[in-house]
Amino acid sequence: MDMKKFFLLTTVVALLASCGSKDKGELVGVQGKKWHPEKPYGMELVPGGAFIMGKADEDLAGVNDAPAKTVTVRAYYMDATEITNSEYRQFVHWVRDSIIRLKLAVLADEVGKVPEDGGIGEFAFKDADTANMSVYEKYMFENYTGLGPTGYEGRKINRDIDLIFDTAEYPDEYYTEVMDTMYLKLEESYNGQRTWDVKKFKFQYNYMDIKEAARNRGIKRSEVIKKEEVEIYPDTTVWIRDFAYSYNEPMHNDYFWHDAYGDYPVVGVTWQQAKAFCEWRTINKNSYQKSRGATFVNNFRLPNEAEWEYAARGGLQAATYPWGGPYTKSDLGCFMANFKPVRGDYAADDALYTVEAKSYEPNDYNLYNMAGNVSEWVNASYDPNSYEYISTINPNVNDEQNNRKVVRGGSWKDVAYYLQVSTRDYEYGDSARSYIGFRTVQDYMGTQVTKKNGKK
Repeated sequence: MDMKKFFLLTTVVALLASCGSKDKGELVGVQGKKWHPEKPYGMELVPGGAFIMGKADEDLAGVNDAPAKTVTVRAYYMDATEITNSEYRQFVHWVRDSIIRLKLAVLADEVGKVPEDGGIGEFAFKDADTANMSVYEKYMFENYTGLGPTGYEGRKINRDIDLIFDTAEYPDEYYTEVMDTMYLKLEESYNGQRTWDVKKFKFQYNYMDIKEAARNRGIKRSEVIKKEEVEIYPDTTVWIRDFAYSYNEPMHNDYFWHDAYGDYPVVGVTWQQAKAFCEWRTINKNSYQKSRGATFVNNFRLPNEAEWEYAARGGLQAATYPWGGPYTKSDLGCFMANFKPVRGDYAADDALYTVEAKSYEPNDYNLYNMAGNVSEWVNASYDPNSYEYISTINPNVNDEQNNRKVVRGGSWKDVAYYLQVSTRDYEYGDSARSYIGFRTVQDYMGTQVTKKNGKK
């Protein structure tokens, strides 16, 4: 093509582009969907700001791992309460049901059953019927489905039809075969009740190690995408193992699954399980967002140590406890939290073990039980010297090689020292305890909200 023809073609293209444009040739930016911040259900907005992190008074225990330091954190949402048994059960049921649906779909595929056949066929993969696929879905199915160790990666399970749990209503022998694999063996059952094999309740998720990618700029993207598989059922035996020579069998038998404890904080979860819950909560919410064509939300996650302490203080500087301090009783002589007061009188605060997650008075950020009830996992590894070298803006230390993970807030079995907002403690990330739970946070997006400007 000679230069004259090329110039003419370029001019025509430019004219066509200009004529079809709505921006009138001005720099108006790319216009996306209108976005408005939406407060997540059950969460409270914690405005960003600076505060003095660490011990304001003498460290009576002599640990000296929290020297005072001024730091600044950005705005975020935080759960008003600790994650409850009922909320965690939603996670467990989702994982259990997903595993059942996948097994049903695989078996339906193996025996050649489709929805029109009824029975297990109704639970076949969504792509069992290719007639109703969009062009994109068909392309993805033909080019990417099954690229993995099982051969079923990328295939969508059917969540539109309800699972059947009543054995008298199982539709066929194939369905019965799948359900049989989800329970413990008959010889392991007792009192005529067959129990779920909770070891099979495993949640898989992928995440990108952004810090590793930032440190190694030449690394391949595939090398920083990590895969995790976590058994997510709480360890109910913690009620027995944590207390030798103590009768806590009723808590072991009933605490997690019985509706009487639905609004109580979940315990017996490891740091890894708490992180898995955060990943599931993000997936669950964004699946709903996708179904209605809405913008995806930020990830739910565990708070870092500075965020937790800032939220626990509720805007009060140099306070000993979330309600101020330095006392654990109100003016009326009532205890302000659930802990172990009066030299071991567990019942002095009207609670023997945990209490409902929305108990006692919330702090000034409307957050409940930031002291007492259960200690809470945070996204930080414990280093007694970390306050000496952390950043002063959004500080966080989480060494993946350090399995000692920070817990904050104290619990129902702790003395008052551990309820102080500045007190640090730790547990091993793969350990579960009857006195450790967690709550989640989500980053706030949009015009920055700070304690000074008071915007909401």
